[in-house]
Amino acid sequence: MNSGQENIIDRIEYLEKIALQLEPSAENRAALLNQIVKYSEDFINRIYEIPAFVNSTDKGKGILDYPISEVGSDITQLINLIKHNIDRPGLNPASGGHLGYIPGGGIYFSALGDYLAAIFNRYAGIYFAGPGAVQMEHMLLDWMAEIVGYPQSSGGNLTSGGSIANLIGIVAARDAQNLKAADFSRSVIYLTSQVHHSVDKAIRIAGLKECVIRYVTMDGRFRMDPSDLEKQITTDKNSGLNPFLIIASAGTTDTGSVDPMQDIADLANQNNIWLHVDGAYGAFFVLCEEGKKILNGMERSDSLVMDPHKGLFLPYGSGAVLVRDKQKLFDSFWYQANYMQDALKAQDQLSPADISPELTKHFRGLRLWLPLKLVGVAPFRAALEEKIMLARYFYHEIQKIENIETGHFPDLSVVTYRYLPKRGDANLFNEKLVKAVQEDGRVFISSTMINGNFTLRLAVLSFRTHKKTIDLTIDILKEKIDQLERE
Repeated sequence: MNSGQENIIDRIEYLEKIALQLEPSAENRAALLNQIVKYSEDFINRIYEIPAFVNSTDKGKGILDYPISEVGSDITQLINLIKHNIDRPGLNPASGGHLGYIPGGGIYFSALGDYLAAIFNRYAGIYFAGPGAVQMEHMLLDWMAEIVGYPQSSGGNLTSGGSIANLIGIVAARDAQNLKAADFSRSVIYLTSQVHHSVDKAIRIAGLKECVIRYVTMDGRFRMDPSDLEKQITTDKNSGLNPFLIIASAGTTDTGSVDPMQDIADLANQNNIWLHVDGAYGAFFVLCEEGKKILNGMERSDSLVMDPHKGLFLPYGSGAVLVRDKQKLFDSFWYQANYMQDALKAQDQLSPADISPELTKHFRGLRLWLPLKLVGVAPFRAALEEKIMLARYFYHEIQKIENIETGHFPDLSVVTYRYLPKRGDANLFNEKLVKAVQEDGRVFISSTMINGNFTLRLAVLSFRTHKKTIDLTIDILKEKIDQLERE
């Protein structure tokens, strides 16, 4: 062996000793896990006492005082950094008092699934590499298709959230309708001003910015008006334009409104227009009977977005898209590289990478499969119906406060309302009111602008939100209104 080769071996052995720090011993693993579990258990055990929002002055900047370095740190110090700089300031999404935006998940069982997924690091993008992981994700998507009423010919993908899911559905619609670049300027997309902003972003990312965007009139409940939609489609067709895509909402973020799916689906079918439904927030309400009635017709869509990190209470990073004809997904996203020829030869079913933009992806299926198998569907079904009932309860109870003005009766679990002060500007008062509630921190509510009015929102979707949370919210609103009126 020559000296050059000996030097290489010496260097390899030296580097190996350092790199082995990435493989802790059983004793070290137990010690680390013990501290992590102890901290997380303390958090969960106190979750109903921890504020929903902390408007700290430091904004977690203490984390910046400990930059990444060549040497490691003690786990106790790191947990303290996390506790004071990550878990303390800002919004606590794990709190049942999170009643702003669209609350979501954090169920414990999913954390266990994520732990296993990270340890095993199974590759869920290609069937050849992780057949069991891919089978699990297909089974979960088949279950979603079944509960919404999609046919067996449908397919889908577990995504990072509604934004990517909307992008996938819109790209599939573009290609299924055979749109070419030369067609964009005369092709029409129909939606309402209440559609989620991720849809507008997806339209631009999909290269459809030059399309004609038609905003359909809404009724008094902020739902798409089918008669105006029909009128616009007819006018556009008579003008030589190409209506190709309708985007409806199964629960808007602002008001929680559900578009009239049956009427919209009729128009889509009559005019050969792809119907995409953004149900990121609301689609999983189909699990309970009350939600199923409200979402009637959603099953007739060509593509559908539904977020498990919202309606199934999973951790963030859990979205899903379904397409009625899975071949449409394959046509848009399949690609084969030379280095993947072994996978192609060994494959007897579609891989997630064949039907989505992602090649490398987290094994998201385990965080959904484990809780569904551990506790069954019934608790999810009950929790979703509970959220609908809690929103209705709040809608009626909040009106008992003098000078409260409510929006429309909630379709699902979002309620809009505002206070009309005895003197002064209503918008300014409600802006002060939402800030006062947030500063209090026991619950977190949010606001929006509706028809020029500063409006408060209550969004009930945390699995930890129960009747006592709603009662507390009403009491806090009464308290803050009284304080502001006396200023």
